[in-house]
This record gives sequence, structure tokens and C-alpha cells, in this order.
Amino acid sequence: MRKVALVSADQSRFGEFGSMGIKELFQEAYRETLEGLDYPLEGRRIQAAYIGSLGVGGFQLGQSAPLLTTHLGLGAIPSVRVENACASGGYALLEAIRAVASGEHDLVLAAGVEKMRDMSSSKGRYWLGVSGDTEYERLAGLTFAGIYALMASRYMHEYGAKKRHLAMVAVKNHANGVKNPKAHMRKAISLEQAMAAPNVAWPLGLFDCSLTSDGAACALVAPLEMAIEFTKKPVAVVGYGAASDHLAVHDREVVTSLGASVEAGRRAMAMAGMGPGDIQVAEVHDCFTIAEILAYEDLGFCARGQAPRLLEEGFTLNGGRVAVNPSGGLKSKGHPLGATGVAQAAEIFHQLRDECGARQVKGAHTGLSHNVGGSGGSASVVIYQRA
Repeated sequence: MRKVALVSADQSRFGEFGSMGIKELFQEAYRETLEGLDYPLEGRRIQAAYIGSLGVGGFQLGQSAPLLTTHLGLGAIPSVRVENACASGGYALLEAIRAVASGEHDLVLAAGVEKMRDMSSSKGRYWLGVSGDTEYERLAGLTFAGIYALMASRYMHEYGAKKRHLAMVAVKNHANGVKNPKAHMRKAISLEQAMAAPNVAWPLGLFDCSLTSDGAACALVAPLEMAIEFTKKPVAVVGYGAASDHLAVHDREVVTSLGASVEAGRRAMAMAGMGPGDIQVAEVHDCFTIAEILAYEDLGFCARGQAPRLLEEGFTLNGGRVAVNPSGGLKSKGHPLGATGVAQAAEIFHQLRDECGARQVKGAHTGLSHNVGGSGGSASVVIYQRA
């Protein structure tokens, strides 16, 4: 297997864009990605594309990948839609990495796109709910927020965490998002605001829930040995892993950990020959604030039940031991489902190249992205290093 690198990665603006369809969003992200290359492609062909998308709203469920690649003028390349709920983008990235590592292709596009703001809130909840166990969760009336609320309440019961700790995640990520010009919600909030917000599913309030967004993201993957032909500052992919778990939470052994995240992280770190202490910056899947808290423990940044202590000590702030979600995360940057995993990679790509301006994590040379599908049915983890 060949060593692999990202040679460029970027995203569109995330937000609500009523007049823009998936083609326009995708083209914006692709244009930004091409502009990040130091040396134009000049006729070099992108040889394959993997595009993450849940297809929210059902607008283009069939053949969305060729729709988008031909719109960009990429020709008759093989293009595949990857669907794994909120982890669609992360899995699209993994497929691109494997296609290059195997030697099958030398330049592959990993991407994701979602248009989520064209529908009512009730229809949006339906589309989020399809990622759960249809028979025993969705049709029984359990919402996406409700599933994570079960995890949060059990975590609080087992480890003595408080609602305040959930709010601290929201406050941190909103503060980071203010510094991200492509974030959906660039709005700082106070701890008091977060704790006083209306309940969505106790103990989760309004500010504990990520945004649904319109947006797209792209990354170009090439062999590390060829990366200098495209950029002066490639970012090496040094480890990656993926795993699955029971879709229904009640089928799992525990509900205060995502087993898929644990296993995906273990595989990625084993491949990289690293441990959690080697990571300086991480983009983790904070679809709800409890999800970020669980990620601290699942990825090994601390022992079980110790995530609240990390928050109290500022461990995950920009300037702490490991800066988590300097982009603002799903909570503030936004969460266009299919695009999220690739957008996380784009943030790490720019962080390791020292290109993030006011939100730059000083001295970051090793980073991690962590993308979760639904309530933990799937997860991917990728580890990157400044090349």
C-alpha cells in the first residue's frame, strides 16, 4: 500500500442558501479546492470520485455522483455516491484514500454535499430519523435528539456530569465558530444562555444541538510521493480506521460510549503508530454536545467519566492540550450531513499548514478527524501529519 496525502481540501460556505442547489454548492467547494493547489492540474485527470450524501429531502437520491462530476466537467470517470448517514463524507474520504493507497488511481476526489434547509422542521426531523433503527426507534417515535438525550442522561447518572458540562462544549464551539468565515452560525454564546435555552429533549437544550445546513466540501487525494507535483505543503494521511455498531441503542452493551468510534480510533492510531497524546488538533463529531464529550473518552483523550474534568481544565480549548473543533464543529460551523466528514478533513488540512488565521492552533503538526453516522452505527477516524 502506498503512502497517501491530501494535496488540497476546502469547503463551500455553510448556511442557508435558498437559491443554490447541490450543483452550485458543490461547484463552490470544488473551486475553492482547486484554488488551494500551488500547481494547476493542467490537464491531469481526476481519475475517480467518491461523494458522500444522505440525499436529504429525496431531491436526488439516484445517480447524484455522476450528476455532480459531469457538472464539473470531470468526464467519464467512475463516480460513486457514498451513503452512511452523517458519516457519509468520512467514508467517502476513506474510499478515496484506499483507491490511491492501493495503486488503482493517482488522483481522486473525495467530497460531500447536502441541501437541508429547503424543508420544514418536521420533514427535516424525519430525514434525520431515517439513520436510526426504523422498526424499533424511528417508527416508535424516538427522535435523533431523543437518542442522544438518552445517552446524555445516562452519562450524567453514571459519572455525575452536569448540564453545565454540556453547555461548556456549546460555548467553546460557538466561540471558535465566530472566527470561521465559512461557519453557519458565527455567534458567541454565554454559559448562562446555553443553560437557559429551551429544552429539545432533556437534558439537551437548543444550544446542545447542531445546525442543519446547506453545504459541500472537497478533498484531493494523491500518493505522498507525487504530492509535491500539486502543492508545496502536502498533508500526509498516516492512519485511518472505520467500524460499525448496532444501529439501535438498546442493542448495545453500553450507551455511554460509541463502540464504532472506539474501534475506528484504535485502528487509525495503530496504523499511524501513535497514541492520543500525539494529537494537537482534532475535529470530532459534535452533532450534540454529549457526542463531543463521549468522543473525548472514545478516542482516548481521557479515561471513562473524566471528560467533564477536561472541560473544567480547558484541555480542549484552542491553546489547551488538544484543541477540539477549532472550526466551530458541527455545532457552530454547521452540519450538512454528507459534507461534514470531508469538511472536518479540510479544517485539519488547513490547520496543519498554518492557514487558519484567528482560529489557528499554534504548533499543530498532527491532527485527527472523527465522523459518526447517526447515533453511532458507523464511525471513521483519520490521522494526518504535516508532511
